[in-house]
Amino acid sequence: MQFEQVAYEVKGTTAIVTLNRPERRNALSGLLLRELNAALKEADEYNPVHCVVLRGAGPHFCAGADLNEYSSGRGPEYRGRAEIDDDVWRLEQGQKLRVELFDMHKPVIAQVHGTCIGIGTELAWFCDMIIVADDARIGFPPVRDLGTPPGSMWLYHCGPQWAKRLLLTGDSLSGKDAAEIGLALKSYPADQLETEVMRLADRMGLVDPHLLSANKRLVNLGLELMGARTLQRIGAEIDARGHLAPKAVAFKAHMREHGVKSAFQKRDSAFGSGYASVRGRDPD
Repeated sequence: MQFEQVAYEVKGTTAIVTLNRPERRNALSGLLLRELNAALKEADEYNPVHCVVLRGAGPHFCAGADLNEYSSGRGPEYRGRAEIDDDVWRLEQGQKLRVELFDMHKPVIAQVHGTCIGIGTELAWFCDMIIVADDARIGFPPVRDLGTPPGSMWLYHCGPQWAKRLLLTGDSLSGKDAAEIGLALKSYPADQLETEVMRLADRMGLVDPHLLSANKRLVNLGLELMGARTLQRIGAEIDARGHLAPKAVAFKAHMREHGVKSAFQKRDSAFGSGYASVRGRDPD
């Protein structure tokens, strides 16, 4: 299949889906999300594929949402984000595209390197297994002054205390620390990451894909019984509420006047390194 912002290929029993906007750190545009959804559906339907690897082109996995697309640009007769219901509606549309990773029958491995922040983490958390580079940066800085994660899987991966530690500060973890608290299955040195991900994918290639599907769905139905799907719906509502906070309004005004980069610098300057440590003192 040919796409503009996603690359799709099949190697043996594995479909490799690559976010392909390296010049934008693979920030999620509307087009990228629609193409990602289509690529995942193709892999799910194609019988030779047993599993999917999701990765990013260039130095980064995904730097979150493309804030240059904050408005649909379709004109005043279409939903914008000024009213809270319009905002919830737009958040839900993006969420429906990302949740395909969770809903599709075949398992997906997230191969995370470089930066994985904002709703880039949402892509990873909807995958079935997350394998990261030791030096990857993983976090959700937008909680500092913009909103909340609209896809709320943090609790299910790392438990309530670490979810709060990260979402109440916007601090990030290294890939190695993320694996230690359950946000990732394993971490490897960056130069070994692709090899180790493909080793796992090839191992799943030895198993009947119908059995892979059955066991994925068994675990995911367990997550749904623990409220995972309901929390996604609530997540969109809460994020829209967060967008109305005074700091969120000020962030958007600064972004419109001075640009996205300036808004990020203003937001993050007081947080030093922006990292949390799983063991020992947090870095300054």
